[in-house]
Amino acid sequence: MCRKSLVLALFVLFVGSGVFGAQSDETPDLFQVPVVKSSWDDLTEGIKTQEDWSKRREILRKRYLELIRDEHKPKKRPPLELEVHETAVVDETYTRKLISYNVEADDRAFAYLGVPLELDGKAPAIVALHGTYPKGKERAAGLVDNPDKAYLDHLCRRGYVVIAPEHFVSGHRIPPEGPYETGRFYEKHPQWTAVGKFTYEHSIAIDVLQTLEEVDPDHIGALGHSLGGHGTIFLAAYDERIKAAACNCGASFFRHNPRVEAWARDHWYIYIKHIRPGLLEHKLPPIDFHEIISLIAPRAFLDLSGLNDGIPGTQRQRIPMLMRIMDVYELEKAPQNFAFYVHGRGHSVAHESRQLIYGWMDTHLKPPEATETHLVTE
Repeated sequence: MCRKSLVLALFVLFVGSGVFGAQSDETPDLFQVPVVKSSWDDLTEGIKTQEDWSKRREILRKRYLELIRDEHKPKKRPPLELEVHETAVVDETYTRKLISYNVEADDRAFAYLGVPLELDGKAPAIVALHGTYPKGKERAAGLVDNPDKAYLDHLCRRGYVVIAPEHFVSGHRIPPEGPYETGRFYEKHPQWTAVGKFTYEHSIAIDVLQTLEEVDPDHIGALGHSLGGHGTIFLAAYDERIKAAACNCGASFFRHNPRVEAWARDHWYIYIKHIRPGLLEHKLPPIDFHEIISLIAPRAFLDLSGLNDGIPGTQRQRIPMLMRIMDVYELEKAPQNFAFYVHGRGHSVAHESRQLIYGWMDTHLKPPEATETHLVTE
């Protein structure tokens, strides 16, 4: 046999055996893929079907509402009585308004509202949540501090109606003791939680959006960084009107967190006051973040996090946690609605993170033609 024929024969042999091509169904696997085990596996332990998951989900939702003590929110939402305090046109592109509206009978929230000037029909809308910053809504509007976090400005230029509500202990409502001091809140609402309060208020921000004639009420998303990041998780798990959510550098979970007590510290900003006694006895709440995030499924959720963000090593636990959440999306037959991005930029909203977040919103809130590609015709 000539050398050329020998090479051809060997090629045919290798292709037929699957070395250079797809293996046949009869070909045994050369290597077994090990099953990745972690403490987050309890999310779907014993769950075999979508019906099984639906039953587990009801249990988890009840635990979530108990965690934030939702039963202690106001018995009835007050009428919004929306007021406009300032109006500005930005670069002849969108109108920015400073607004306020009722969140309790004796409490009004302030927010910036951005509406693009040129809209072709009703537009998708976003609730943009700021981080722990005294002038958070101003930063979200691009008026102060870091322009990387000017979500309202960025998104209005992309055709979204955006509301950037202030956190209840910031902006126009900073307590006399200082920004993010929750003492007076707990004096007024000793049985509620700060998480329950801000989640309830952010849900009312959705009410505001749905009153606007420019907004498509069925295409509303939420996003945020840091405090606004886990605020987005809490809101999307709480209010199913959020159809797409993105959490950027949201806080650490309860388990595998050496500083878990910070969720119930005894001073300054106290997230969930009632769990402090248990935490001090090394008892974790009956629900953790993988279970709270799973309540968002099958709606769209994107998580972005820095491996080097916060307590060294802690955020590495986020990866096995998110892998288990993917199991839930697969059970819900919506794996395309879940994604995560892990990076080494610490506690940031870098360019690539913003592009992923905004692209995620475009994919899940805008019509398909807004993101489809086309072949070159000439």
